[in-house]
Amino acid sequence: MTAAGLIFANTHDKNIAEMTRLRTMASVPFGGRYRLIDFALSNMVNSDITKVGVITHYNYQSLLDHIGNGKDWDLARRSGGIKILPPYITMFDTTTPGVNRSRMDALKGAINFINRCSEEYIVMSDCDVICNIDLKAVLRAHEQSGADLTFVTTEMDAGSLYVQGTVPVVSVGEDGRVTDFAEMHITEGKVTISTNIMVATRTYLQSVVQEAASHGYTSFFKDVIAKSLQSANYRAYAYDGVFAKIGSMEGYFACSMALLDEETRRGIWGVPGRPILTKVRNSAPTKYCGDAKIVNSVVADGCVIEGTVENSILFRGVKVGKGTVVKNSILMQDTYTGENVLLNCVITDKNAMIKDGRMLSGCESMPFYIGKNGAI
Repeated sequence: MTAAGLIFANTHDKNIAEMTRLRTMASVPFGGRYRLIDFALSNMVNSDITKVGVITHYNYQSLLDHIGNGKDWDLARRSGGIKILPPYITMFDTTTPGVNRSRMDALKGAINFINRCSEEYIVMSDCDVICNIDLKAVLRAHEQSGADLTFVTTEMDAGSLYVQGTVPVVSVGEDGRVTDFAEMHITEGKVTISTNIMVATRTYLQSVVQEAASHGYTSFFKDVIAKSLQSANYRAYAYDGVFAKIGSMEGYFACSMALLDEETRRGIWGVPGRPILTKVRNSAPTKYCGDAKIVNSVVADGCVIEGTVENSILFRGVKVGKGTVVKNSILMQDTYTGENVLLNCVITDKNAMIKDGRMLSGCESMPFYIGKNGAI
């Protein structure tokens, strides 16, 4: 049983447009020292998937800088390894602004990668999902059932911040077969949704993409899945571990704040044999000065803290000035705060600067956001 991986880097960029203006969804920072793609990549590498294609669309310079040659995930290989798959555009193409408008368009652009794979199965994953899943178990279930496509599903409360807008709702029969699939708004009750992690038999995926190209299909779920429920063998694999899906800035903030719960952190980073890997940055340990006070916070390396940090997440290289109080906030890499600053429900992007004496506050449903290289 062999498998290759496909990761969709730009899918759902519009969900947090503030943070993806200059980067892909895949390279959005998360959890103190990680990027969102780290979870999809680590899940694959931990399951012995060593050939991974990353489908990109635009704004992927930050992603290239983060991935490099893939050595931090043990993917710097002559055979296999990680491949960046930019949009396929010919010199005669007049529809460039519309490339990769959907998942199906992205798969069409990646068909050469798929055709060159000799592996039996293709594992596909979005970058807006956070979980630590054993893909080996999913692949075994897929192989044993003889499925054409297996959806990894999870049960979520409709009132959750992670279930926003339209979500892929899956109906599953007693035998594990998918009986219905629809993207819809959910307002109440518990629902079984697709995590957008899927396993497909390679030959089936090839035939689907070729048929979509010949018929002009643009939607993977509406034009392929929904129309083939009776004829194809679609199965569901229930995942019951820690799972989050980032669908908005509010959802990003809530998901980040959930990391302050020890059980949640253990469900993501504490799974034996399945580490979450990321790019290594050799920074000095965090320096806590004499008046520093840290309460229930996640603090990465390379920080200098002279003030108070409560219920917050600090990325690498953050400077918290003397007399400054940071509460319920997320300060990304190399953020600088001056002295006597008060922050509450604030998200700062990389290299942000907050000058002395500033008082900034948002709320849980609308955090105050400072863009990359921004200064206040």
